[in-house]
Amino acid sequence: MLSLISFLLSFISFSQVTTEVDTTKIRIGEQINYKIKVEADSTALVVFPEGQTFTPLEAVEALEIDTTKKDSKFKLSRIYKLTHFDSGSYTIPRQKIIIGEKPFYTDSLRVDVGTVEVDTTKQKLYDIKPIIEVEKSSSNWWIWLLVVMAALALIGFLLWWFVWREKPLTEEEEIALLPPYDRAKLALKKLDNSQYLIRSEVKEYYSELTMIIRKYLDEKVYERSLESTTDELINRLQLLKEGNQFPFSKETLHNLETILKRADLVKFAKSAPDTALIEMDRATIEKEIESVKAVLPEPTEEEKLLDQQYKEAQERKKKRTKVIITVASLVLLLVATYVGFGLKYGFKYVNDTILRDESKELLEGEWTKSAYGYPPVYIETPEVLKRIQDTLSDESKDKIKQRIFVFDDAEHLDIKIITDEVDSGEQGQEDIQRRVVQSIEKIIEEWETKNVQNIITKDDQFITPNNVEGSKTHGTADFPIKGSDETFEGEYAIFSFATKEGMIAHVTLVWGKEDSYAVDIAERIMNSIEMKSDEQANAEQESQN
Repeated sequence: MLSLISFLLSFISFSQVTTEVDTTKIRIGEQINYKIKVEADSTALVVFPEGQTFTPLEAVEALEIDTTKKDSKFKLSRIYKLTHFDSGSYTIPRQKIIIGEKPFYTDSLRVDVGTVEVDTTKQKLYDIKPIIEVEKSSSNWWIWLLVVMAALALIGFLLWWFVWREKPLTEEEEIALLPPYDRAKLALKKLDNSQYLIRSEVKEYYSELTMIIRKYLDEKVYERSLESTTDELINRLQLLKEGNQFPFSKETLHNLETILKRADLVKFAKSAPDTALIEMDRATIEKEIESVKAVLPEPTEEEKLLDQQYKEAQERKKKRTKVIITVASLVLLLVATYVGFGLKYGFKYVNDTILRDESKELLEGEWTKSAYGYPPVYIETPEVLKRIQDTLSDESKDKIKQRIFVFDDAEHLDIKIITDEVDSGEQGQEDIQRRVVQSIEKIIEEWETKNVQNIITKDDQFITPNNVEGSKTHGTADFPIKGSDETFEGEYAIFSFATKEGMIAHVTLVWGKEDSYAVDIAERIMNSIEMKSDEQANAEQESQN
């Protein structure tokens, strides 16, 4: 027993930790000089606090360690400049100093932060500055814009080239636009340049020759000339002459009948006229085409108007066909694109992308990771949470500093963070846990006042990704849809954390159970929740040293 007492006295005599501050009352933004003094053996390793271990106060600067030697001992001291930007009474927590392998702790210290008094009769007052919009970091949206523009340009070019472009006419199209007389004359020239007679193809020659005169008569005289037999055609021409519709000469009718019957003999009886007769028949056909043209009446104004109307109708029909082809091509392209993306990514995903599903846009948007309140809650969310006014009574505000941050702009997603700093002196662990349970019950009671129904609650332990322990209250309920009398089946989770100083933080999530995107959002948020424990702060401090 005496040896133990002797050992403790010898240890105390060689290792001593004290603190001092220049003041315990400051105004908002002023600084405190918090000094830690250590007296230890010259062979002992001394580790001072590092980082933000003075919360709720903020460490602005840590000066270099001042070392002096006295006999076989070292006297070390270090000054920390601390401040706070909210008025109130705060407790600087105990600080851990390691001497050798033994930890030592300073006493906690109460500091009062007062407001700055302003004489409004002398101080100029200014309007509150407007909120400044912060530009989001650049993304690759312009690449997608270029891809879409290139695709649209390609589609437009293909439609213009194959549909709307005025294409040069083919030889057949140019011939078809000629008047019947000019087409007949051109056909005779082509027949002269053919190889029928050289190859002794008399049947083919007479077929082409008679087809030329029949086509001309079909267009200008008798519209059934092509399918009529020789006798039927000659009889019809004779009737038209006798009816004074076309004053054909007897010679013209005789010549046509003679050549047509000779052609029938060549085609069906394999007759073979000599070359001189063939050439005479060819000259006769050209002559009779001229004769028929001479007896044709001039078109009346009504016929000219009908012909013009016909041409305009054909142009409109042609344009309408182009429009139909263009619309059909675009519709087909859109359908093919929709089916292609649907088969690759799923039709629900494609539909939600087209309809700009709110939850999907939040999930795939640019997320923000930040710290909220005190004790600080580190969390990643689709958008920055907005701070709102607390609902504490005036009496509670003297004891509790509450900060509330929310996101409630989505139909199936709510995020809420509440942090409480309690000014109630030293508290036991049971008192802290009781306050945590009471605050969770208060959250659920508030839901009930807002017509949340069928609330089912479960309690579990929760450990953040950085190994800070807390509690998780979760379950299902029917939550009202904003601006509607309807409800949606949702899930919720309340994550609660408490520090040794009695400060409490709650993270509340509500999401639609049937909304797959909201489920993914909630999962990602839950995996991002972090808190800084005292042990982690000390571990970081030791690793830095």
